Amino acid sequence: SFWTFAYLDFAEFEDTVKTFTKECKIKGKPLPKTAGGSLRDSKALIIQKDLLTAFEDGDQKVFFELWEEHISSSLRDNEPLAQKLEFYLHIHFAIYLLKHSVGKPDKADFNERISHFKTYLETKGAALSQTTEFLPFYALPFVPNPMVHPSFKELFQDSWMPELKTRLEKFLSLTLKASHAPRLLTLYKENGQCSKEMLQQLHQQLVEAERRSMTYLKRFNKIQVDYHNLIGVTAELVDSLEATVNGKMITPEYLQSVCVRLFSNQMRQSIAHSIDFTRPGTASTMLRASLAPVKVQEVPLLPSLDYEKLKKDLISGSDRLKAFLLQALRWRLTTSHPGEQRDTVLQGYISNDLLDIHNSSQRNVLKLLHSKSEVVRQYVARLINAFASLAEGRLYLSQNPKLLRVLEERLKAEDKDSLTRENVLGALQKFSLRRALQTAMINDGLIFWLVDVLKDTDCLSDYTLEYSVALLMNLCLRSSGKKMCAKVANHVLKVLSDLLGHENHEIQPYVNGALYSILAIPSIREEARAMGMEEILRCFIKEGNAEMIRQIEFIIKQLNSEEPLDDSVESDDEEEDEDDEEDHDTMEADLDKDEVLQPQLGELSGEKLLTTEYLGIMTHTPKVKKKLFPGVHQSIDEPLQRPVTPGYHRAHEHSKSFRLSSNSEFSSAFTGKRRVPRTPEVQSPSPRKGKIPTIAPQFSQSGPQQTSRPSSSGSSTRSRQSK
Repeated sequence: SFWTFAYLDFAEFEDTVKTFTKECKIKGKPLPKTAGGSLRDSKALIIQKDLLTAFEDGDQKVFFELWEEHISSSLRDNEPLAQKLEFYLHIHFAIYLLKHSVGKPDKADFNERISHFKTYLETKGAALSQTTEFLPFYALPFVPNPMVHPSFKELFQDSWMPELKTRLEKFLSLTLKASHAPRLLTLYKENGQCSKEMLQQLHQQLVEAERRSMTYLKRFNKIQVDYHNLIGVTAELVDSLEATVNGKMITPEYLQSVCVRLFSNQMRQSIAHSIDFTRPGTASTMLRASLAPVKVQEVPLLPSLDYEKLKKDLISGSDRLKAFLLQALRWRLTTSHPGEQRDTVLQGYISNDLLDIHNSSQRNVLKLLHSKSEVVRQYVARLINAFASLAEGRLYLSQNPKLLRVLEERLKAEDKDSLTRENVLGALQKFSLRRALQTAMINDGLIFWLVDVLKDTDCLSDYTLEYSVALLMNLCLRSSGKKMCAKVANHVLKVLSDLLGHENHEIQPYVNGALYSILAIPSIREEARAMGMEEILRCFIKEGNAEMIRQIEFIIKQLNSEEPLDDSVESDDEEEDEDDEEDHDTMEADLDKDEVLQPQLGELSGEKLLTTEYLGIMTHTPKVKKKLFPGVHQSIDEPLQRPVTPGYHRAHEHSKSFRLSSNSEFSSAFTGKRRVPRTPEVQSPSPRKGKIPTIAPQFSQSGPQQTSRPSSSGSSTRSRQSK
């Protein structure tokens, strides 16, 4: 009854208290002799009065001793309202002598206050350094005379201190009352905290159990396959023994075929093929050796997520929460280990339609591209760019016919030097690896926009420059793209000829590829000859490396060709139905560069945010890898004739992993009918036969990091954003 009475009194249930008191007296139940409320209130009032007195007297030491003793650390560290108030209180005590001293303030006392304020800014106050409201005050300790500085004008107005005191009084009234809560309420809160901690522990146990379950399931499936295979082979061997008893001979070839079937592993199959079955005992010895277990380091799957809750908060949460979620989801994709871990992450996103690609309602995740918050727009563009870096991701994104048009609109609407535009451009460039999206971009006139942008490269970051030129080249590889260029032939040729001499050498292969492609059009060849293109190209032959010289020689041959436009080449737009695209799953480091969003003290971010607030149950789904398309030969000597993504070129060029195709005539290499361009192959330990690696992005497998890229257009100052 004591605890019940204390709680009712604390919550100010006055009528209930009267009724409760009356019934307790009737039933002979004891009650507190002194009303708890008045005692509690008087204690809180005394503390509040002492704090306000120290505030008015400028007694910094006494104030913050009382503040730390009676205001809980969890409230001071985690509640934004308390953090902001504490910041202004430190400012109040730092400038107190300037406002209240008669004449010149005591120098030693003033320096001590400023030193105390500097220490606060470097420790607890650092949490607000990213907040616009408080940013100017970080310069306060270094300004000789703050009273006359325009940034601090409001601090020295007569109304500033009374307004701060009013805010402090309201805060103390609410906080001190809550800090003297009755025992019944305290027990409830403590039990709730324990329950939350227990729930988190259970979630972690569930995650670990799920991971073990997936591992055991994979092992079971393999054992089951091996078992059925073994039963089949055993039955055949029994039949063979029976045949031997009846006098029939068993050939070495038959034994070898049985051994090959015993093992699905490619390495063990090669061992089986190499066995000499004419030597007794060789087969059994080698097969036993091949059965030795191979230790493979397993990469654990990441925990499953509650996608329903995630998507709800992405649509209805605050802009800051949306940005943190978009960042965490991207990091999960970019930092995951290539292979099963990354495949599972991507498949989880796709199977749960994370980006609402299949949702046509007015409120969906893709609407974040139109958010008023630049950070939200940037972070959703980064995530889409990460999706587009993976073949399965591009396939998923391409299923929404409106997305391409929205991205094209954002590309033209965003500021020139914004990271949002860079990531939208990156996504579109990767979209150009897909046939249907190529066609749509060409029809939308994107080639004209790219040529206009590339007129002035001085204002472009390296990323924008490289991806713009690479996208232009990919679109020019299509006959419809070439025809678009023919409409503004002089303009396109002028831009490409200027880019030939650009100091960013990463773009040279794309410029060469675009030039070679559009020169297949007779009218463009005529325009190029009229402007002296051959003389321009020969200037670069003198300065270029051997590889570029050979490519330019091919371009000159194309320029001087007299062949009419080949109708069979023009049919490439209608040639095939499927997307002639490679299955490349790689990530570029630029996806995680220059993070503008940083968590404040107590804020969750990244994987910790996802696994603390958004854990799900078994939302992983298995991924079936699709069969890759057969390769197409292309010599490194030739200008690019297949769509590529910038980083890939650096990866393969630096590793010198090119294989030259067999010698062929210029005409058969470039003017014959061919399959639609596709993504070049990523370097692998066992490349497919007949595949010629070409240009492809060098994607980092490390976590989010700052990247360093060479400056373009001779401007080190404007390369901020891209570096």
